[in-house]
Amino acid sequence: MVQDPNFPPNLNIKPLSNQGDWGDAFSHKSQAAAIEKYGIAGRVWEAAYALMLYVNPSTGPHEWLFDPPFIAANPSPPLPTVMIELGSGTGIVASVLGRLGGTVIVTDLPEVCPLLKANLRHQSELFVRPLSWGNEEHVLQIQKEFLSDKPLTDIVCSDLVYFPELLAPLLRTLLHLTAIHSPRIIISYKIRSLPKETPFWTAFGLYFTFQPVLLRRDPDSEWERFGLSFEDTMFTFVAYRRSESRQWSIPSADSQLLAGVGTQGTDTPKGDDSFDCLLLMTMAT
Repeated sequence: MVQDPNFPPNLNIKPLSNQGDWGDAFSHKSQAAAIEKYGIAGRVWEAAYALMLYVNPSTGPHEWLFDPPFIAANPSPPLPTVMIELGSGTGIVASVLGRLGGTVIVTDLPEVCPLLKANLRHQSELFVRPLSWGNEEHVLQIQKEFLSDKPLTDIVCSDLVYFPELLAPLLRTLLHLTAIHSPRIIISYKIRSLPKETPFWTAFGLYFTFQPVLLRRDPDSEWERFGLSFEDTMFTFVAYRRSESRQWSIPSADSQLLAGVGTQGTDTPKGDDSFDCLLLMTMAT
């Protein structure tokens, strides 16, 4: 029997205390009820709050400046956006994305979609669809419905890098979604267990370039890495697919995918050290 990733053994989690006016759907009481029914997917996670601040700084106590900003100042001409969020859970990040305009596709496991539809029922601009990581058929269905005449512009992820068995399927879905176009990928990430999570980043960096988002609290302050002042070690990354990687053979075995087999045109296992370098810089500061 396949273990439900939202109900791991000995699950014991509590709702995240509201960091602002999140609305009734994401209140402490609503999270508690959702956790009971949907497990991990029913909780608002810390990296989701960080991502909400990045997407819309006015949701926080201060209007901070970010580099790069989520929304470019006065783009000319304004570009239509088609965003997809992976592992949306409660839908709290999607609720903020929906206020920005454009098309927003909100995804999670099929069994979590009822929670998303309930929480986001008042936002008609959001489209809830099933997308199990690693399931190419789910990706193809979304592409056929939403991307036949316009490119995907953004992939949004928050607190998705945690269970070792889900790392390869998550990477595989990111590769599926970037196979043709080059959408911007925004990943908000809280470190929980580096030995378990680092294999994702060493493989991810082979296929994608990525950099941390920087923060300036006011016009007179210095730039710092966004997340540096959080109680937990947090990163928000902006990433793009390496164009040459589309010519590489992607292995079907998850273990080989995480080992970098097929990247750079060879079957030799390899890894990228960008994430390790960022960690060293974080320790130095």
